[in-house]
Amino acid sequence: MAGSVFWVLVALATLTSLATAWALGANSNSPPFAPAIGANAISTMRAAFLIGILAALGALTQGGAISETVGAGLIDGVQITSLAATAGLLTATGFMAFGVYSGYPVPAAFATTGAMVGVGLSLGGDPAIDTYRRIALFWALVPPVSGGLAYLTATILRRDDIPETVGVPLLAAVVGGIIANVRLGVIPSPPDASQSSVAGFLARRVETPTVADVDPVVVLVTLAAAAAWFYLIRRRTQASVEGGIRTFLIVLGSVVAFSSGGSQVGLATGPLENLYGVELGLPSIVLLALGATGILAGAWMGAPKLLQATSREYAQLGVRRSIAALVPGFIIAQLAIALGIPISFNNIIISGVIGGGLAGGSAGVSRRKIGVTLAFWLITLVASIAIGFGLYKAFAAVLGG
Repeated sequence: MAGSVFWVLVALATLTSLATAWALGANSNSPPFAPAIGANAISTMRAAFLIGILAALGALTQGGAISETVGAGLIDGVQITSLAATAGLLTATGFMAFGVYSGYPVPAAFATTGAMVGVGLSLGGDPAIDTYRRIALFWALVPPVSGGLAYLTATILRRDDIPETVGVPLLAAVVGGIIANVRLGVIPSPPDASQSSVAGFLARRVETPTVADVDPVVVLVTLAAAAAWFYLIRRRTQASVEGGIRTFLIVLGSVVAFSSGGSQVGLATGPLENLYGVELGLPSIVLLALGATGILAGAWMGAPKLLQATSREYAQLGVRRSIAALVPGFIIAQLAIALGIPISFNNIIISGVIGGGLAGGSAGVSRRKIGVTLAFWLITLVASIAIGFGLYKAFAAVLGG
């Protein structure tokens, strides 16, 4: 391929990746703060500002694992070229744009995963069957796990024998304990890892013998973080129950927005992993910074309008049901990041909303709507594979490979 054509493709792939990241920042990263806006705990513009900052930070510090999976783990035997990356990104972005303008629930993870599988097969690669099984199992478990956790959370918040001055701080303690174990790229890590958690870092500083492969320092740090969060939110709820709940909604929205950036940026940057890392020889942080910039711009430019719409929906759900939907969202997103599995954030949130609704006796969502949504997700996955395959073939025929 001529040098000029190569650089044109690099520019096109980069711009398409930025456009994908922009769409993710405007859409997929917005729901976490909608409950706080609906509860009048924060203004729309301030929420959009925080979403951009937090999601971009999540992308920079946590997005590497999913980006690597999307870029190199979906196909064996071939490397994703600049032309293939462009075809894959255009396919995925086209599906997301269709979802925005049509109102159909197009999951970005399904569209991007399918598109990259399609272009990889078109390149002559072999299916990564083990990876597909792992991803399919995780995707299949998301609705029952998210819905089940949301049901449990909503049940705790609704129990008369558990006052909200205890129930809400208990949920905050769970979130705080998990945060102590969240792996970040900015925390010094051992030589064989690129990320580490606060609990893991402190455990390496204070070496103690493990008990049944469990480091007691990690356990102590986790419990200390949980206790600190319990204390802080309990003080707020004791002063004012509604004020404490609003505070927790803002905190919860912040950590979920951060997790959303870490789990979603790889959908935009993954296809460029080989192009930037191998062909251009750039460090991975450059690619993550590209995705973070797109997410930041999308959140600041596109999120306010979506936030106003979704906050009305969450206001109808109520703050307690909203909390029940967001807690499992945070847990599942962090698990997906740790495993390097691309996920649909809308899938998690919708499942959580349904599970939280069941705790009150009705999910508030029709079976027909659930069926249509699931069917459209499957159609998105299959169609993106086919279109990605065909689009790369067309590009290769015109540009010569």
